[in-house]
Amino acid sequence: MAYSELIKNFEKIRDYMRDFYVYGFKTRTDFDAKSARSYDNERRRVESWLSDYMSFRQDANGKQMFLSVDSRSIPHNPLYKAYKAKSFTDKDIILHFYTLDILMNGESLNAGEIAERIAVDYLGFFDTDILPDDSTIRNKLKEYASIGLLKAEKVGKEIRYRRVESDITDARLLDAISFATEDNPAGVIGSFLLDKYEAIPEYFSFKHRYLLDALEQEILIQLLLARRNRKCVEITFKPRASDKKHVSKLYPLKIYVSTQNGKQYLMAYSYKGRRSKMYRLDHILKVNALEYEPDHEKYDSYEQKYAAFLWGTTDGWRRDREIEHVELMVHIGDNEEFIYSRMLREKRKGTVERIDKNTIRFTADVYDALELVPWIRTFIGRIEKLDSNNKSFVQRFYKDLDDMYSMYGGDGDDI
Repeated sequence: MAYSELIKNFEKIRDYMRDFYVYGFKTRTDFDAKSARSYDNERRRVESWLSDYMSFRQDANGKQMFLSVDSRSIPHNPLYKAYKAKSFTDKDIILHFYTLDILMNGESLNAGEIAERIAVDYLGFFDTDILPDDSTIRNKLKEYASIGLLKAEKVGKEIRYRRVESDITDARLLDAISFATEDNPAGVIGSFLLDKYEAIPEYFSFKHRYLLDALEQEILIQLLLARRNRKCVEITFKPRASDKKHVSKLYPLKIYVSTQNGKQYLMAYSYKGRRSKMYRLDHILKVNALEYEPDHEKYDSYEQKYAAFLWGTTDGWRRDREIEHVELMVHIGDNEEFIYSRMLREKRKGTVERIDKNTIRFTADVYDALELVPWIRTFIGRIEKLDSNNKSFVQRFYKDLDDMYSMYGGDGDDI
């Protein structure tokens, strides 16, 4: 395979970038392909986009390449570059520029008229055999209409096409687009829009910024489009701990984004399992939109029912699983009203009650009490009581504290 910066299949490059440059645990000898040359071509392709962010380490297993970035000094997500390296054929490039040039003056033409213009006014001056046939031109026009480059209008029995004019280069939108590009879960769209500007703002900085979700944004957008159009989908996914690919038919319900690590999850109704489930977006390899779901209102209601006891991303409710009740008593000092305000602000489920001036009670019913542990730990030193109908959860929490004390030491009144 000859080396090229352009790619045909983003699924392949997504997996490669994750395994070799994000997770950073694979070397050249681990590359599962036809030959070592394939690895070299993929490496050179990625380095052509991200050479300024590449680092490596050498150990007994070989040379490991990885991305090394400091988000404080990088105003724009560099991983978006991978989406802008799609390959194309000679006919693709011809049809792109010729079609847009033909419709430049605002004319509305049908596919046959456009095909004739291309053959006579453009390719007629060249001795070439790459003249696209009518079906190829018609398919390209449909594609451009579907992505918004052209407007398709039915006039009588024919479909006519015209260019869509956009004022997206309005400088008043520049700050909003630049901010959304780095903060929005589908920021890759903004990155393409910024390419229309000569000067791009570089003054936005983010305390908590997750660059790696850029690799899932193609998957995310496909799921959001299916959700908006009330369509079910077929996803191909592979959990990180498994080498086997799975295919499942789902109705997408909601996207969840972790504020702790930036990971994105799809909440969806599984037709086969007949229940709502969670899927990590970085485990999804492919999304195919299927038919319209006529019972979408019924499935939409499942999202609220499922989310009623969801604290994190526990994989759904099961009939044999009891809802777990958690009760936490926290002591606050005379000048620590911020603790009460913080609990009100940070709780995802449950209630916060003021028992007296110095005591707060938090209660919640959840699928999995263990998901609350990281949050509860932030109140260590103030916890007066922790109780739950899941006794193993309480025992594990206090055992973890005992283990910590035995390792680091501590005073008897810390809890």
